[in-house]
Amino acid sequence: MKILLGVFTCILLLLFPGLRANATIRLPQLVGNGMVLQRDAKIKIWGWGSPAEPVKVKFNGKTLNAVAGYDGKWAVIFPKMKAGGPFQMDINGSNHILLNDILIGDVWFCSGQSNMTIKMERVKEKYPEEIVNANYPSIRYFFVTTDADLLKTHDDYLPGHWVTTTKQNILDIGAVAYFFAKKLYAKYGVPIGIINSSIGGTPIQAWISEEGLKDIGTYSSRLAQFRDTSFMAGISRSKLPAVPVKPPLQESDKGLAGELKWYDPNYEPRNWHKFWLPGYWADQGVNGLNGVVWFRKEVTVPAEMAGKPAKLFLGRIIDADETYVNGKKVGNITYQYPPRRYEIPAGLLKAGKNLITVRVTNTDGKGGFAPDKRYELTDGKTVIDLRGDWLYQVGLVYPPHKSNFQKPVLFSAQNEPAALYNAMVAPAIQLPVKGFLWYQGETNVGTKDYHELLIALIKNWRTAWRSDSLPFLIVQLPNFGEVEYSPAESSWAEIREAQLQALSLKNTAIAVAIDAGEWNDLHPLNKKDVGERLALAAEKLAYADQRIVASGPIFQSSIIEGDKITLNFSNVGTGLVSNNQEPLSRFAIAGEDKQFVWATATIVGDKVVVTSPAVEHPMYVRYAWADNPEGANLYNREGLPASPFRTDGSK
Repeated sequence: MKILLGVFTCILLLLFPGLRANATIRLPQLVGNGMVLQRDAKIKIWGWGSPAEPVKVKFNGKTLNAVAGYDGKWAVIFPKMKAGGPFQMDINGSNHILLNDILIGDVWFCSGQSNMTIKMERVKEKYPEEIVNANYPSIRYFFVTTDADLLKTHDDYLPGHWVTTTKQNILDIGAVAYFFAKKLYAKYGVPIGIINSSIGGTPIQAWISEEGLKDIGTYSSRLAQFRDTSFMAGISRSKLPAVPVKPPLQESDKGLAGELKWYDPNYEPRNWHKFWLPGYWADQGVNGLNGVVWFRKEVTVPAEMAGKPAKLFLGRIIDADETYVNGKKVGNITYQYPPRRYEIPAGLLKAGKNLITVRVTNTDGKGGFAPDKRYELTDGKTVIDLRGDWLYQVGLVYPPHKSNFQKPVLFSAQNEPAALYNAMVAPAIQLPVKGFLWYQGETNVGTKDYHELLIALIKNWRTAWRSDSLPFLIVQLPNFGEVEYSPAESSWAEIREAQLQALSLKNTAIAVAIDAGEWNDLHPLNKKDVGERLALAAEKLAYADQRIVASGPIFQSSIIEGDKITLNFSNVGTGLVSNNQEPLSRFAIAGEDKQFVWATATIVGDKVVVTSPAVEHPMYVRYAWADNPEGANLYNREGLPASPFRTDGSK
């Protein structure tokens, strides 16, 4: 082997004289200190150097040699290894690289949109013990920096690094991935590596390769446009700067125009109006207003709380806010989704009356404070409830029917077909993985071919990683939106159905989450149930623990018997139950006309019998078919919710 490598090196040097000048070997971002490599799989280590450059890699008692090709690429493949570590990896070429703290365990590739990216920092108040007790040095996390490419696949990521799951890093680790990895590590004691390649607000088609999309819809023609230089030039010319167009001057906001600003404790509010917080100003007498609205409330702070550092919770605000306490700015956020959690420094609160002022800016839709959120001031012991009467005054009105800001550019590379596969999936496919986690679908609500796209994505990734059986675990969309109290159509339920139908492929599973969402928040805080349900699915699929009940009941078939329909399920575990001891809810039934009405549903053994006196000749049943199926209560005794389904849809 060494003779062949030497001959190859000589040939390259003869064909390409001067190739060895001043280059050094380089490794991909994923191959670095603290990385986790997949156990029981051949381990590929690759990189770049000068053409014809000899490279020697020592790892775990083995030494392998390679020679960089004419394109500078080199690779070695180590045999399968058992879980263990930490190890060092010694790489020698024209330069020397020493990697430390390498583990061999299980690597999971996690992807999707914002609910997969949300960090433990966002949920730290919900899970404070996780932050305090985080000490899992064998759980490693690599977050992929956002990138997109319309035309070509990348062979490396933008700069990134592996981190350990410790108190120092826990706040920056994705919450779903953390709870998933923690549960698996607790059970198996095997190092876990998480590669989180996710971007908020992105559609599924962006995560599928060009080859994977070629037979679906019009995606191929869209991809062809990107190779048209005149088309791309037109896009470049049409892009508009994402800055305000003729923004109102600060002085045009009445709250900032006077000698005393409206956040100043010495300012006396005159002719301000009452506002019940939380709520939206369109529902409290200020209809159709886009602009700036100021809110203020005086709260009484007890002596034992005075002077202490505290935290101000203001729920979720639509859209932007600047918040002041006793005239001092304590925080601001520029868009609606993040929860408002502002630190109050020591010395700012005083015994007696304290002033909280919030300047809210909204450019479209209903502005205000989202209901059913946390609104309080606390020092950790004393809690002051901020719900109730506030005062408000309009500071600035934007021209009607016009946004103060230029409309966002419709074209965004990260939303286009294959663009994220090219830049955020392709660089990882040389690294063997245990399986995939997928939490996405919100952006594709209303996409009629989502089922086809999801099937294509699963097959596409498995092909890229050269294994048609890699476990693929899907988070079914959680409940979201206002509750419908009559049976109705639902675009969210259609996405959940598409996710359920992905189970037709082998080694797939879903984590049902219709009880883990929030009606008023696209980014629910309950990431623990989601992560742990994914781990249950992994235990059964990836770790072959057939004793595990890995999901809630899954509809299998139905039998029509007179005025009743009997439903059969898999994953019943030790039995079907109502999780709240109430009669089963959210079952609807219809005849041939498909006019659904609420039904009576009864558990009979491992089946559910559905009927309604309003439907003499039933043909179809739906369960939890709504954006927010609040009250859906069919579970198994293991505590896992049944997936929504319908019998009148296409299979």
